[in-house]
Amino acid sequence: MFQKILIANRGEIACRVIKTARAMGIKTVAVYSDADVDALHVKMADEAVHIGPPPANQSYIVIDRIMEAIRQTGAEAVHPGYGFLSENPKFAEALDKAGVAFIGPPKGAIEAMGDKITSKKIAQEANVSTVPGYMGLIEDADEAVQISNDIGYPVMIKASAGGGGKGMRIAWNDAEAREGFQSSKNEAASSFGDDRIFIEKFVTHPRHIEIQVLCDTHGNGVYLNERECSIQRRNQKVVEEAPSPFLDPETRAAMGAQSLALAHAVGYASAGTVEFIVDGDKNFYFLEMNTRLQVEHPVTELITGIDLVEQMIRVAAGEKLSLTQDDIGINGWAIENRLYAEDPYRNFLPSIGRLTRYRPPEEVATSERAVRNDTGVYEGGEISMYYDPMIAKLCTWAPTRSAAIEEMRIALDAFEVEGIGHNLPFLSAVMDHPKFISGDMTTAFIAEEYPDGFEGVDLGETALRRIAASVAAMHRVAEIRRTRVTGRMDNHERRVGREWQVRIGKADYDVTIEAYHGGATVTFADGEVSRVEGDWTPGDTLAEMTVDGAPLVMKVGKLSGGFRIRTRGADLRTRVLTPRIAELAALMPEKLPPDTSKLLLCPMPGLIVKVDVEEGQEVQEGQALCTVEAMKMENILRAEKKGTVAKINAKPGDSLAVDDVIMEFE
Repeated sequence: MFQKILIANRGEIACRVIKTARAMGIKTVAVYSDADVDALHVKMADEAVHIGPPPANQSYIVIDRIMEAIRQTGAEAVHPGYGFLSENPKFAEALDKAGVAFIGPPKGAIEAMGDKITSKKIAQEANVSTVPGYMGLIEDADEAVQISNDIGYPVMIKASAGGGGKGMRIAWNDAEAREGFQSSKNEAASSFGDDRIFIEKFVTHPRHIEIQVLCDTHGNGVYLNERECSIQRRNQKVVEEAPSPFLDPETRAAMGAQSLALAHAVGYASAGTVEFIVDGDKNFYFLEMNTRLQVEHPVTELITGIDLVEQMIRVAAGEKLSLTQDDIGINGWAIENRLYAEDPYRNFLPSIGRLTRYRPPEEVATSERAVRNDTGVYEGGEISMYYDPMIAKLCTWAPTRSAAIEEMRIALDAFEVEGIGHNLPFLSAVMDHPKFISGDMTTAFIAEEYPDGFEGVDLGETALRRIAASVAAMHRVAEIRRTRVTGRMDNHERRVGREWQVRIGKADYDVTIEAYHGGATVTFADGEVSRVEGDWTPGDTLAEMTVDGAPLVMKVGKLSGGFRIRTRGADLRTRVLTPRIAELAALMPEKLPPDTSKLLLCPMPGLIVKVDVEEGQEVQEGQALCTVEAMKMENILRAEKKGTVAKINAKPGDSLAVDDVIMEFE
């Protein structure tokens, strides 16, 4: 077994590999750019080597710099994680020439499967079901339009060397095919150094289901069931689960058999994933094979009890698999939510900055429940603009799917993140969505259910009453603390009133509170009674309450006369008023927000790549105005309505902050 391995990656996945290596008694080496000098993976590793400036193409994907780090430290093997060099055959070849083990598949398998065009041809030869498409190289946008018409819209335009949703576009007509081809080509060149593009039929009403395979160098292989990855945004997975709520044992076995046939056809060895699109009739079509560890591998580990990173290391060391297909079962249900540094209220655009507060829920692993958080950040650390915006993967496990979902709801509510925009509210909304709960979803889920973007959650009356009862009880505790501090009365609790009005948004609840040891009884004006229990004290940013025997977890911020409450995807401003103050407050005029309808504001921190209009030009609704690049993704900003450009305040090459004015309209 290896004595020392180097992790050619950063962030969450580097930390994940270090944990398993440490458990196996293997020393680890981290590499880091200028931006990651204080990163968590650097702190966790036994050694760390600086490899260059922040941009990945000057550090993490420069093979010579990684090879020099290997020479400096004497590492015997390299785990590439995912992304960066994980599917680069030149890197695998360089390691082989240096006599260093690659903790991944052979170079030939990477070349065959890493190129989506070649992989589809091999899949067809191995009798794996594939999606209709054009596998040849496409020279320009005109040819892309012609091919798209031959296949028939809608089509998927994809980067041959792509991954992680980058370099992918769906086109429904000629204009979108032309624009999508160029954007995909630009993103592919920027992210992977390979701008080849191919086009295939876009399967409508699809589910994205993938099979995890594990093979050794002795010809043995197993598949470790499937993962459902249909909840996607911009072709990037957001929520994954294992097993799929859609597959039956027969379809699972057929998909597994085809996945192994493909793996054996290319002499695969290590962990890998075969991705399929599955239609409503359970017909499945090969998409691609990822010759690396997947981001969503934890859900497979949770339902099988198999450490995939450990298995990868053992295979790379030449060991035979100790598992057979009969050893692979399905124990319970696991769900993964990806926590991204992106603002769901701004169309999920990337957010950067300092994590002023980062408190994940407590990790748990019992026979009844599990909470796991794979992360690469810490409180006080910086979220950089140079890398992927994912900062954590929150996973829950339980014996049943419904129980796993409930565990996830509570864990999301308990996850405290401050200082940056993040998608926790959106993830909570998905966990409560009827389509997700039923398991009846497709890859179009987000586009169909949130066509105008995410604008928060409107909680039902039952949920609002539970919050109102809790807020009333919390306010009572705060008032008792306040009277003790001021020392105005000996009997502090008697000084605090019993009757209050709780205002949540525009909803008002008149309540009466009766305290008892460890909690309070809250009676609403219509006679409904709630029993509230919890140990919240003023200053706590998390309230873990029980209302009528059911858990309620809320993130709490102090407001004048009330609290900011965030729970179940909702962000609520609450006030607790005496009856007289409530009367007067109702007479106060509402403050109107400023008018920004004639401004194009930068929706994220980013770089202006292109400006498509000129001052004085008339623009139409939907017309491209400019392109902003952030975290390796191009974002085209379009006109929301017809108008005339009065002033342009930014030019290509400018770096802008959120809400900087890009242009003004008459």
